[in-house]
Amino acid sequence: MNSLSLTLRLLGLAAFGSMASMRVCDPMLGALGHDFNVSTGEASRVIASFAVAYGVLQLFYGPLGDRLGKIRVINLATAGCAVFSALTALAPSLDVLVLSRAAMGGAAAGIIPLSMAWIGDQVGYEQRQATLGRFMGATVTGMMAGQWFGGVASEYLGWRMAFGLLSVLFALAALTLYRKTGAQRAAHAQALAQTPPVPWQRSFHATFTLLHLPRVRWVVSVTALEGALAFGTLAFVPSRLVSTLGFSPSAAGGVMMLYGVGGLLYSQFVTRWLRLLGERGLALLGGALIAVSLWALAFVPVAAVAVSACFLAGLGFYMLHNTLQTQATQMAPHARGSAVTLFACLLFLGQSLGVLVVGSTVDQGGLAPAMALAGLGVLVLAWAVSRRVAGRIVVPAG
Repeated sequence: MNSLSLTLRLLGLAAFGSMASMRVCDPMLGALGHDFNVSTGEASRVIASFAVAYGVLQLFYGPLGDRLGKIRVINLATAGCAVFSALTALAPSLDVLVLSRAAMGGAAAGIIPLSMAWIGDQVGYEQRQATLGRFMGATVTGMMAGQWFGGVASEYLGWRMAFGLLSVLFALAALTLYRKTGAQRAAHAQALAQTPPVPWQRSFHATFTLLHLPRVRWVVSVTALEGALAFGTLAFVPSRLVSTLGFSPSAAGGVMMLYGVGGLLYSQFVTRWLRLLGERGLALLGGALIAVSLWALAFVPVAAVAVSACFLAGLGFYMLHNTLQTQATQMAPHARGSAVTLFACLLFLGQSLGVLVVGSTVDQGGLAPAMALAGLGVLVLAWAVSRRVAGRIVVPAG
């Protein structure tokens, strides 16, 4: 196995843990509400706090990754996740749980976006979407594992056990990554020693300066909308499966794994579909699948339909989102680390806003209309994206 492949696998392991920790609370909301004597909408603060910290801290990790080396920062962030996940497992109240989840989100923020930026540095544009699609397989698998295990743990083991096991996973990932990437850290340190250091204030100013570029403004704006409409709504699908269709928390988490199966299917055939549809076709088809799935979940209270909708939502989301990811890696090649983390910042700030808005409707019985409106919004957004990306492009074999 060559160095690039090995590093991709190790980054995939860290990304697996990051996404598992991000989605593990989705099927736990009912159990958390019961344990802390709050409503489901109030318990959803544990999702929003993670997303807000994850988004805001991107502004820190982008310059830090460009300055200290992306691999080194990813390694430190993974170790931080191990610590904060352990603290989350010990939270004595909902407020402490929200704070510890925010800290966990702040640490996890340094893993996936910087991994994407590293891929952008190492892989040519013609192969980049396919490589990102394969990397996405690890993130999707982590999401699936988090959603499933969150439901199982809350029903059978206790939600604290889920965070304890996540802590162990992050610790193993951090140790393995540290042991296997020493040569890359040394090479970056040598290059850094030959380059005059850039003052921190200039690094942060450079990140915001990227917003002067029209392409950057467009990509991060549509990404924030995607996060609010898709991520913000889908976080409540397990709760809807439990309250409307009578699923148990573990069964709802299991059904949500089909969302991840859709993403995995995309990651396996991304090269083939990219050749066939191009970026434009992927964006349009992805948005249409998300919209149909959200409408089905909102208005068709049939278990078989809900199961199918979860699968199609995952397939559609990753068609659309991977297209935007690729645009993010190319929107400012001269500062790719800062650009990609700015992309992630807006994605998760949008997600947190979506979670808060949709969460405010849950306790009043407004989840179905919110999902229907989000489906319409995603469809319009996908059409807008398709107008600004490439049609069919030549994708090298392999």
